Amino acid sequence: MSASTPAAPSRDLIARAPKALLHDHLDGGLRPQTILELADASGYADQLPAHDEAALGAWFRESADSGSLERYLETFRHTVAVMQTPEQLHRVAMECALDLAADGVVYAESRFAPELHIERGLSLDEVVEAVLAGFADGEAQARKAGTPIRMTTLVTAMRHAARSMEIAQLAVRFRDRGVGGFDIAGAEAGFPPSRHLDAFEYLQRENSHFTIHAGEAFGLPSIWEAIQWCGADRLGHGVRIIDDITIGGRPASDLLGATAHPPRPEVARLGRLAAYVRDRRIPLEMCPSSNLQTGAADSIRHHPITLLKDLRYRITVNTDNRLMSGTSMTHEMDLLVTEADWTLEDLRWVTINALKSAFIPFDERLAIIEHVVKPGYAALGG
Repeated sequence: MSASTPAAPSRDLIARAPKALLHDHLDGGLRPQTILELADASGYADQLPAHDEAALGAWFRESADSGSLERYLETFRHTVAVMQTPEQLHRVAMECALDLAADGVVYAESRFAPELHIERGLSLDEVVEAVLAGFADGEAQARKAGTPIRMTTLVTAMRHAARSMEIAQLAVRFRDRGVGGFDIAGAEAGFPPSRHLDAFEYLQRENSHFTIHAGEAFGLPSIWEAIQWCGADRLGHGVRIIDDITIGGRPASDLLGATAHPPRPEVARLGRLAAYVRDRRIPLEMCPSSNLQTGAADSIRHHPITLLKDLRYRITVNTDNRLMSGTSMTHEMDLLVTEADWTLEDLRWVTINALKSAFIPFDERLAIIEHVVKPGYAALGG
């Protein structure tokens, strides 16, 4: 290492860094012990694949490591099953806020699909109210513990279902009470975002924010539709934008795993869509560990996120599903440092990117950047 090369930040230092999280699924982040306790109390315990905390956590991680987005999504039936009452939803949301705050997250957007939590008779409004109350209690406890966090939620519609307009209206109805925006999620293949165009047009008329899962399991057409047809503010994942970038006349995706180091950005050529996404500063909610599990990338070292960072896309680092990936924001950042040579300055940059892209008012975003993130990284030497 030369004298001018900064030392790689340690995991302990990364743990202390302030973090911002835009893409985290509430039903993908439960504590294994919480699942066991809620399942036991609700009569669901016999349907769980394991019956102690360590074994259950391992089952979720191993089942999610299939390389298939569809099979990855199957694991959620067990978490959703224990999120069907106000008390269950409140506890899961409260623990989510506390776990993220303990990980150094100072701002988080947690998303969930209200339509998945009405099996025991709750209305969509009652589902949202329970989650928001849980987040508020988690914020209060975190503040008392000296780890303040600002929680926002996104309501998600399932792209294979037909309730997107109803969920979009829900987002607007609760936007002054803690709901920051709208999302669609689920299997991409065969369910293009344009199927929900009426919901997106409604949200635009209502001046409401929304993001779309696109460019993860499906390619460039998914990204193009999300932006050009639907008007997405952000892209959930967006990793397949790499398919519109070439290096030396070869697809960048072909080169990522062919060399020991990511391709040099100065020789990259951007296609029309890739250039548009970068020019418009459309945020990419990237989730490295999750992408490995679903087959969207084959290693952290060769994940497109590093090339996209070097090309100065508006990238952000996220957890996606902390339970299924056995991850945290500290872990995701540490992987990028140890396996892809990221620096503390890189981590600071993507944290500010996330806050610039957050679904909260500009003055709140700026306050967190100026009074929390910048001083926090300065204290760490960044």
